[in-house]
Amino acid sequence: MFEVVCEDKGGARVGRLHTAHGVVETPFFMPVATQGSVKTLRFRDVEGLGFRAIISNALVLYLRPGVEVIEGSGGLHGFTGWRHAIFTDSGGFQMLNPDFIEDVKDEGVLFRSPFDRSRHIFTPEKAVEVQNRLGSDVAMTLDALIPYGSEREAHELSVERTTQWARRCKEAHKNPHQLLFAITQGGVYDDLRERSARELVEIGFDGYGVGGLSIGEPKDEMHRVLRKQTGILPPDKPRYLMGVGSPAELLEAISAGVDIFDSTFPTRNARHNDAYTFTGEMNLSRGRFKEDRSPIEPGCGCYTCRSHSRAYIHHLLRNHEPAGLSLMTLHNLHFIQRLLEGAKEAIREGRLSEYKEGFRRGFEGSGAV
Repeated sequence: MFEVVCEDKGGARVGRLHTAHGVVETPFFMPVATQGSVKTLRFRDVEGLGFRAIISNALVLYLRPGVEVIEGSGGLHGFTGWRHAIFTDSGGFQMLNPDFIEDVKDEGVLFRSPFDRSRHIFTPEKAVEVQNRLGSDVAMTLDALIPYGSEREAHELSVERTTQWARRCKEAHKNPHQLLFAITQGGVYDDLRERSARELVEIGFDGYGVGGLSIGEPKDEMHRVLRKQTGILPPDKPRYLMGVGSPAELLEAISAGVDIFDSTFPTRNARHNDAYTFTGEMNLSRGRFKEDRSPIEPGCGCYTCRSHSRAYIHHLLRNHEPAGLSLMTLHNLHFIQRLLEGAKEAIREGRLSEYKEGFRRGFEGSGAV
Protein backbone atom coordinates (compact mmCIF):
# COMPACT_ATOMS: atom_id res chain seq x y z
CA MET A 1 0.00 0.00 0.00
CA PHE A 2 2.70 2.52 1.04
CA GLU A 3 6.42 2.09 1.43
CA VAL A 4 9.19 4.52 2.32
CA VAL A 5 12.11 4.07 -0.07
CA CYS A 6 14.45 6.75 1.24
CA GLU A 7 14.41 9.17 4.18
CA ASP A 8 16.82 11.96 5.02
CA LYS A 9 17.95 12.95 8.51
CA GLY A 10 15.34 15.73 8.68
CA GLY A 11 12.40 13.41 8.01
CA ALA A 12 11.79 14.14 4.33
CA ARG A 13 11.18 10.94 2.40
CA VAL A 14 10.69 9.36 -0.98
CA GLY A 15 8.11 6.59 -1.11
CA ARG A 16 5.62 4.66 -3.20
CA LEU A 17 1.85 4.71 -2.84
CA HIS A 18 0.22 1.62 -4.33
CA THR A 19 -3.31 2.19 -5.67
CA ALA A 20 -5.76 0.21 -7.79
CA HIS A 21 -4.62 2.26 -10.80
CA GLY A 22 -0.90 2.14 -10.37
CA VAL A 23 1.99 3.10 -8.14
CA VAL A 24 2.66 6.80 -7.53
CA GLU A 25 6.08 7.89 -6.29
CA THR A 26 5.98 10.32 -3.39
CA PRO A 27 6.24 13.18 -2.76
CA PHE A 28 3.72 14.00 -5.47
CA PHE A 29 1.39 16.85 -6.38
CA MET A 30 -2.16 16.38 -7.64
CA PRO A 31 -3.70 18.85 -10.09
CA VAL A 32 -7.23 19.69 -9.00
CA ALA A 33 -10.00 18.30 -11.20
CA THR A 34 -12.98 19.39 -9.12
CA GLN A 35 -15.58 18.47 -11.73
CA GLY A 36 -13.56 15.74 -13.39
CA SER A 37 -11.21 17.89 -15.46
CA VAL A 38 -8.15 20.08 -14.91
CA LYS A 39 -9.18 23.53 -16.07
CA THR A 40 -7.96 24.46 -19.59
CA LEU A 41 -6.09 21.15 -20.14
CA ARG A 42 -6.83 17.77 -21.67
CA PHE A 43 -5.95 14.69 -19.66
CA ARG A 44 -3.38 13.70 -22.29
CA ASP A 45 -1.58 16.96 -21.43
CA VAL A 46 -1.72 16.24 -17.68
CA GLU A 47 -0.49 12.70 -18.22
CA GLY A 48 2.24 13.92 -20.56
CA LEU A 49 3.56 16.19 -17.82
CA GLY A 50 4.15 13.11 -15.69
CA PHE A 51 1.28 13.42 -13.22
CA ARG A 52 -0.06 10.08 -12.03
CA ALA A 53 -2.76 11.29 -9.64
CA ILE A 54 -5.50 13.93 -9.67
CA ILE A 55 -8.15 14.93 -7.15
CA SER A 56 -11.86 15.50 -7.75
CA ASN A 57 -14.62 16.69 -5.43
CA ALA A 58 -17.13 13.99 -4.52
CA LEU A 59 -19.69 16.47 -3.23
CA VAL A 60 -19.65 18.55 -6.42
CA LEU A 61 -19.87 15.45 -8.63
CA TYR A 62 -22.71 14.09 -6.49
CA LEU A 63 -24.65 17.25 -7.31
CA ARG A 64 -23.72 17.37 -10.99
CA PRO A 65 -23.77 15.22 -13.10
CA GLY A 66 -24.84 12.82 -10.32
CA VAL A 67 -23.43 9.56 -9.01
CA GLU A 68 -25.70 7.47 -11.24
CA VAL A 69 -24.31 9.03 -14.41
CA ILE A 70 -20.69 8.46 -13.36
CA GLU A 71 -21.31 4.99 -11.94
CA GLY A 72 -23.08 4.00 -15.15
CA SER A 73 -20.01 5.04 -17.14
CA GLY A 74 -17.71 2.74 -15.18
CA GLY A 75 -16.89 5.10 -12.33
CA LEU A 76 -14.68 8.17 -12.48
CA HIS A 77 -12.01 6.44 -14.54
CA GLY A 78 -14.46 5.32 -17.20
CA PHE A 79 -16.33 8.62 -17.15
CA THR A 80 -13.26 10.86 -17.46
CA GLY A 81 -10.83 8.60 -19.32
CA TRP A 82 -8.08 9.26 -16.74
CA ARG A 83 -6.06 6.05 -16.43
CA HIS A 84 -4.14 6.72 -13.24
CA ALA A 85 -4.92 7.32 -9.57
CA ILE A 86 -7.85 9.50 -8.54
CA PHE A 87 -8.40 10.94 -5.07
CA THR A 88 -11.81 12.29 -4.09
CA ASP A 89 -12.35 14.95 -1.45
CA SER A 90 -15.46 14.46 0.66
CA GLY A 91 -16.44 18.12 0.42
CA GLY A 92 -15.44 19.30 3.89
CA PHE A 93 -13.76 22.39 2.43
CA GLN A 94 -17.17 23.64 1.25
CA MET A 95 -18.03 24.09 4.93
CA LEU A 96 -16.11 27.37 4.77
CA ASN A 97 -18.55 28.77 2.21
CA PRO A 98 -21.56 30.39 3.93
CA ASP A 99 -23.43 30.56 0.62
CA PHE A 100 -23.17 26.78 0.36
CA ILE A 101 -23.62 25.50 3.91
CA GLU A 102 -26.84 25.98 5.87
CA ASP A 103 -25.95 24.13 9.06
CA VAL A 104 -23.51 21.63 10.54
CA LYS A 105 -24.81 19.12 13.08
CA ASP A 106 -23.54 15.91 14.61
CA GLU A 107 -25.57 14.07 11.98
CA GLY A 108 -23.74 15.75 9.10
CA VAL A 109 -23.69 18.82 6.87
CA LEU A 110 -26.85 20.54 5.63
CA PHE A 111 -26.34 22.53 2.44
CA ARG A 112 -27.91 23.98 -0.67
CA SER A 113 -26.77 23.05 -4.15
CA PRO A 114 -25.06 26.01 -5.85
CA PHE A 115 -26.55 24.76 -9.12
CA ASP A 116 -30.29 24.62 -8.39
CA ARG A 117 -30.54 25.62 -4.70
CA SER A 118 -31.97 22.20 -3.75
CA ARG A 119 -31.39 21.11 -0.14
CA HIS A 120 -29.20 18.14 0.78
CA ILE A 121 -27.60 16.51 3.80
CA PHE A 122 -24.16 14.95 3.59
CA THR A 123 -23.60 12.52 6.43
CA PRO A 124 -20.34 10.60 6.90
CA GLU A 125 -22.12 7.52 5.61
CA LYS A 126 -23.37 9.38 2.54
CA ALA A 127 -19.93 10.86 1.85
CA VAL A 128 -18.36 7.39 1.84
CA GLU A 129 -21.17 5.80 -0.15
CA VAL A 130 -20.79 8.44 -2.86
CA GLN A 131 -17.01 7.93 -3.03
CA ASN A 132 -17.39 4.14 -3.04
CA ARG A 133 -19.70 4.41 -6.04
CA LEU A 134 -17.51 6.95 -7.83
CA GLY A 135 -14.71 4.37 -7.66
CA SER A 136 -11.85 6.69 -6.78
CA ASP A 137 -8.59 5.12 -5.67
CA VAL A 138 -8.45 7.13 -2.46
CA ALA A 139 -11.49 8.40 -0.56
CA MET A 140 -11.37 11.01 2.20
CA THR A 141 -13.41 10.98 5.38
CA LEU A 142 -15.84 13.82 6.04
CA ASP A 143 -14.17 16.32 8.37
CA ALA A 144 -15.53 19.30 10.30
CA LEU A 145 -13.50 22.20 8.94
CA ILE A 146 -13.98 25.63 10.53
CA PRO A 147 -12.45 29.04 9.71
CA TYR A 148 -9.12 30.23 11.05
CA GLY A 149 -9.62 32.55 14.00
CA SER A 150 -12.54 30.58 15.45
CA GLU A 151 -12.72 30.28 19.23
CA ARG A 152 -10.97 27.36 20.90
CA GLU A 153 -14.34 25.86 21.88
CA ALA A 154 -15.29 25.70 18.21
CA HIS A 155 -12.04 23.88 17.41
CA GLU A 156 -12.69 21.43 20.23
CA LEU A 157 -16.08 20.63 18.71
CA SER A 158 -14.47 20.37 15.27
CA VAL A 159 -11.98 17.78 16.54
CA GLU A 160 -14.72 15.84 18.30
CA ARG A 161 -16.95 15.76 15.23
CA THR A 162 -14.05 14.96 12.91
CA THR A 163 -13.20 11.89 15.01
CA GLN A 164 -16.83 10.76 15.25
CA TRP A 165 -17.37 11.24 11.54
CA ALA A 166 -14.13 9.44 10.67
CA ARG A 167 -15.22 6.43 12.73
CA ARG A 168 -18.60 6.39 10.98
CA CYS A 169 -16.88 6.73 7.59
CA LYS A 170 -14.68 3.72 8.28
CA GLU A 171 -17.66 1.63 9.37
CA ALA A 172 -19.54 2.60 6.19
CA HIS A 173 -16.62 2.03 3.81
CA LYS A 174 -17.41 -0.95 1.55
CA ASN A 175 -15.09 -0.66 -1.47
CA PRO A 176 -12.15 -3.06 -0.97
CA HIS A 177 -10.26 -1.55 -3.91
CA GLN A 178 -10.35 1.96 -2.45
CA LEU A 179 -8.03 3.38 0.21
CA LEU A 180 -9.56 5.54 2.94
CA PHE A 181 -7.69 8.52 4.38
CA ALA A 182 -8.72 10.46 7.49
CA ILE A 183 -8.18 14.20 8.01
CA THR A 184 -6.84 15.89 11.14
CA GLN A 185 -8.21 19.16 12.50
CA GLY A 186 -7.52 21.36 15.54
CA GLY A 187 -6.57 24.73 14.10
CA VAL A 188 -3.25 26.02 15.44
CA TYR A 189 -3.75 24.54 18.92
CA ASP A 190 -0.98 22.00 19.50
CA ASP A 191 -2.91 19.94 22.04
CA LEU A 192 -5.99 19.73 19.82
CA ARG A 193 -3.89 18.80 16.80
CA GLU A 194 -2.23 16.04 18.81
CA ARG A 195 -5.58 14.82 20.10
CA SER A 196 -7.04 14.75 16.59
CA ALA A 197 -4.09 12.84 15.15
CA ARG A 198 -3.94 10.30 17.97
CA GLU A 199 -7.67 9.61 17.89
CA LEU A 200 -7.64 9.04 14.13
CA VAL A 201 -4.54 6.84 14.29
CA GLU A 202 -6.23 4.76 16.98
CA ILE A 203 -9.18 4.15 14.65
CA GLY A 204 -6.74 3.26 11.86
CA PHE A 205 -6.72 4.47 8.26
CA ASP A 206 -4.72 3.91 5.07
CA GLY A 207 -3.33 7.44 5.19
CA TYR A 208 -3.76 10.77 6.92
CA GLY A 209 -4.54 14.20 5.58
CA VAL A 210 -3.59 17.33 7.48
CA GLY A 211 -6.57 19.64 7.07
CA GLY A 212 -7.46 23.12 8.19
CA LEU A 213 -4.18 24.78 7.20
CA SER A 214 -3.39 27.52 4.67
CA ILE A 215 -6.75 29.17 5.39
CA GLY A 216 -5.42 32.42 6.82
CA GLU A 217 -3.02 31.48 9.60
CA PRO A 218 0.51 32.99 9.62
CA LYS A 219 3.07 30.90 7.76
CA ASP A 220 5.20 30.29 10.84
CA GLU A 221 2.18 28.87 12.67
CA MET A 222 1.37 26.61 9.74
CA HIS A 223 4.95 25.30 9.65
CA ARG A 224 4.96 24.69 13.41
CA VAL A 225 1.66 22.80 13.33
CA LEU A 226 2.76 20.77 10.34
CA ARG A 227 6.03 19.69 11.99
CA LYS A 228 4.16 18.56 15.08
CA GLN A 229 1.54 16.69 13.03
CA THR A 230 4.05 14.72 10.99
CA GLY A 231 5.87 13.87 14.22
CA ILE A 232 2.73 12.19 15.56
CA LEU A 233 1.37 10.50 12.43
CA PRO A 234 2.65 6.95 11.81
CA PRO A 235 5.77 6.83 9.62
CA ASP A 236 4.47 3.85 7.64
CA LYS A 237 1.41 5.73 6.37
CA PRO A 238 1.28 8.47 3.71
CA ARG A 239 0.82 12.06 4.89
CA TYR A 240 -1.24 14.41 2.79
CA LEU A 241 -1.20 18.21 3.22
CA MET A 242 -4.46 19.39 1.75
CA GLY A 243 -4.82 22.58 -0.26
CA VAL A 244 -1.23 23.82 -0.09
CA GLY A 245 0.53 24.38 -3.41
CA SER A 246 2.78 27.44 -3.53
CA PRO A 247 6.30 26.38 -4.54
CA ALA A 248 8.01 27.50 -1.32
CA GLU A 249 5.34 25.88 0.87
CA LEU A 250 5.66 22.61 -1.03
CA LEU A 251 9.36 22.40 -0.24
CA GLU A 252 8.80 23.41 3.38
CA ALA A 253 6.20 20.67 3.79
CA ILE A 254 8.33 18.06 2.03
CA SER A 255 11.14 18.81 4.47
CA ALA A 256 8.63 18.21 7.29
CA GLY A 257 7.86 14.72 5.97
CA VAL A 258 4.73 15.33 3.88
CA ASP A 259 4.17 12.98 0.93
CA ILE A 260 1.12 14.21 -0.98
CA PHE A 261 -0.20 17.61 -2.05
CA ASP A 262 -3.03 19.19 -3.98
CA SER A 263 -3.88 22.79 -4.74
CA THR A 264 -5.50 25.02 -7.32
CA PHE A 265 -2.58 27.43 -6.82
CA PRO A 266 -0.53 26.74 -10.00
CA THR A 267 -3.56 26.46 -12.29
CA ARG A 268 -5.39 29.43 -10.77
CA ASN A 269 -2.27 31.58 -11.00
CA ALA A 270 -1.92 30.61 -14.64
CA ARG A 271 -5.47 31.82 -15.28
CA HIS A 272 -4.46 35.11 -13.65
CA ASN A 273 -1.55 35.42 -16.12
CA ASP A 274 1.16 34.52 -13.56
CA ALA A 275 3.89 32.13 -14.69
CA TYR A 276 6.36 30.38 -12.40
CA THR A 277 10.07 30.35 -13.11
CA PHE A 278 12.99 29.38 -10.91
CA THR A 279 13.89 33.08 -10.72
CA GLY A 280 10.43 34.21 -9.61
CA GLU A 281 6.95 34.77 -10.97
CA MET A 282 6.07 36.91 -13.97
CA ASN A 283 2.75 38.33 -15.12
CA LEU A 284 2.78 37.90 -18.87
CA SER A 285 -0.11 40.27 -19.48
CA ARG A 286 2.17 43.23 -18.72
CA GLY A 287 3.24 45.45 -21.60
CA ARG A 288 6.96 44.78 -21.13
CA PHE A 289 6.47 41.33 -22.70
CA LYS A 290 4.85 42.58 -25.92
CA GLU A 291 8.02 42.09 -27.98
CA ASP A 292 9.87 39.61 -25.76
CA ARG A 293 10.81 36.71 -28.02
CA SER A 294 12.31 34.51 -25.31
CA PRO A 295 10.42 31.57 -23.77
CA ILE A 296 8.79 31.94 -20.36
CA GLU A 297 11.83 30.27 -18.83
CA PRO A 298 14.95 29.55 -20.90
CA GLY A 299 15.93 25.92 -20.44
CA CYS A 300 12.44 24.76 -19.49
CA GLY A 301 11.44 21.67 -21.45
CA CYS A 302 7.66 22.10 -21.39
CA TYR A 303 5.73 22.39 -24.66
CA THR A 304 4.95 26.05 -23.98
CA CYS A 305 8.59 27.04 -23.60
CA ARG A 306 9.79 24.83 -26.46
CA SER A 307 7.23 26.22 -28.87
CA HIS A 308 6.22 29.77 -27.99
CA SER A 309 7.58 33.14 -26.93
CA ARG A 310 6.55 35.42 -24.11
CA ALA A 311 5.37 37.87 -26.77
CA TYR A 312 2.98 35.32 -28.28
CA ILE A 313 1.55 34.31 -24.92
CA HIS A 314 1.24 37.99 -23.97
CA HIS A 315 -0.75 38.53 -27.17
CA LEU A 316 -3.08 35.62 -26.37
CA LEU A 317 -3.65 36.76 -22.80
CA ARG A 318 -4.32 40.38 -23.73
CA ASN A 319 -6.89 39.22 -26.27
CA HIS A 320 -8.50 36.72 -23.88
CA GLU A 321 -7.71 33.73 -26.06
CA PRO A 322 -8.28 30.42 -24.20
CA ALA A 323 -5.10 29.01 -25.72
CA GLY A 324 -3.10 31.48 -23.65
CA LEU A 325 -4.50 30.09 -20.41
CA SER A 326 -3.83 26.53 -21.56
CA LEU A 327 -0.20 27.32 -22.37
CA MET A 328 0.26 29.08 -19.03
CA THR A 329 -1.33 26.22 -17.09
CA LEU A 330 0.81 23.68 -18.92
CA HIS A 331 3.96 25.59 -18.00
CA ASN A 332 3.04 26.09 -14.33
CA LEU A 333 2.20 22.43 -13.79
CA HIS A 334 5.42 21.40 -15.52
CA PHE A 335 7.26 23.76 -13.17
CA ILE A 336 5.69 22.00 -10.16
CA GLN A 337 6.78 18.63 -11.54
CA ARG A 338 10.34 19.89 -12.01
CA LEU A 339 10.33 21.28 -8.48
CA LEU A 340 9.22 17.98 -6.93
CA GLU A 341 11.50 15.85 -9.08
CA GLY A 342 14.38 18.03 -7.91
CA ALA A 343 13.25 17.60 -4.31
CA LYS A 344 13.16 13.81 -4.64
CA GLU A 345 16.65 13.75 -6.11
CA ALA A 346 17.85 16.02 -3.29
CA ILE A 347 16.33 13.73 -0.65
CA ARG A 348 18.07 10.72 -2.16
CA GLU A 349 21.38 12.60 -2.12
CA GLY A 350 20.91 14.03 1.38
CA ARG A 351 20.90 17.68 0.31
CA LEU A 352 17.27 18.79 0.58
CA SER A 353 18.13 21.73 2.85
CA GLU A 354 20.55 23.08 0.26
CA TYR A 355 18.04 22.52 -2.53
CA LYS A 356 15.32 24.34 -0.61
CA GLU A 357 17.57 27.28 0.25
CA GLY A 358 18.85 27.56 -3.32
CA PHE A 359 15.31 27.62 -4.62
CA ARG A 360 14.28 30.24 -2.08
CA ARG A 361 17.13 32.55 -3.07
CA GLY A 362 16.28 32.29 -6.76
CA PHE A 363 12.50 32.34 -6.58
CA GLU A 364 11.85 34.78 -3.78
CA GLY A 365 15.00 36.87 -4.02
CA SER A 366 14.32 38.22 -7.50
CA GLY A 367 10.70 39.18 -6.92
CA ALA A 368 7.80 39.01 -9.36
CA VAL A 369 7.99 40.85 -12.68
